[in-house]
Amino acid sequence: MKLLRVGTAGAERPALLDQDGTLRDLSGLVTDIDGALLADAAALDRIRTAAEAGDLPVLDAAGLRIGPPVGRIGKVVCIGLNYHDHAAETGAEPPAEPVVFFKAADTVVGPDDTVLVPRGSRKTDWEVELAVVIGRTARYIEPDEDPLSYVAGYAVAHDVSEREFQIERGGTWDKGKNCETFNPLGPWLVTPDEVPDPQALGLRLWVNGELKQNGTTADQIFPVADVVRYVSRFMALYPGDVINTGTPAGVALGQPEPKPFLRAGDVVELEIDGLGRQRQELKDA
Repeated sequence: MKLLRVGTAGAERPALLDQDGTLRDLSGLVTDIDGALLADAAALDRIRTAAEAGDLPVLDAAGLRIGPPVGRIGKVVCIGLNYHDHAAETGAEPPAEPVVFFKAADTVVGPDDTVLVPRGSRKTDWEVELAVVIGRTARYIEPDEDPLSYVAGYAVAHDVSEREFQIERGGTWDKGKNCETFNPLGPWLVTPDEVPDPQALGLRLWVNGELKQNGTTADQIFPVADVVRYVSRFMALYPGDVINTGTPAGVALGQPEPKPFLRAGDVVELEIDGLGRQRQELKDA
């Protein structure tokens, strides 16, 4: 299934994109697409049954904003330097263990919402990423367990980053990762039955129509299953939590001088196979 949330920011309603590409209203069945729903197998089965029966009302998609596909996100865990080619382009050694950092949940916006270039920014950068959404509580996942059984679905994430704030201003990466609007998510939450192999997905990103990133999750240093298991050793993962799993090569930071960092007026488009497409116009904060 392709689950999504539509409407004005803060007042989104739950919806489903059916196999024919028709937008369907879920508000008669559930109140939202959030952790509580994703942990409720019976509710998800009701949605699936209604979708297959064609019983869900049609929504007019014209002019309808698409919000983040998950509401009330608890935390966004991010994995840095998780592609062999991205580590190489930035001159970093592939990490021996996953590099873990956080984005605040309030950085998450809709897939086509405006991205704000922070005041004083000279090095705002792009990163297309596969996002993993947790569907049941994961704590200390055992070696004989399948980490992917804890996954409710997958989505496109844009891990927007300010490299000067991240790298040159001291401390941790947080200052360069948590500026407002720095995590567009969606358009859909795609359930695992439609993503049989999360290590076989192409990721692409364009800036002003020019292809900048063209990678595959097969190049991940730490595959999705390993990432979920690893993170569960250090923190509890709850339904509705999001893990951004890293970006392939092609970011502005890894390009020759003068590096083409983003400016107000730029348009970024990104997509992942089967998970949909985003488009953001940048404006000054």
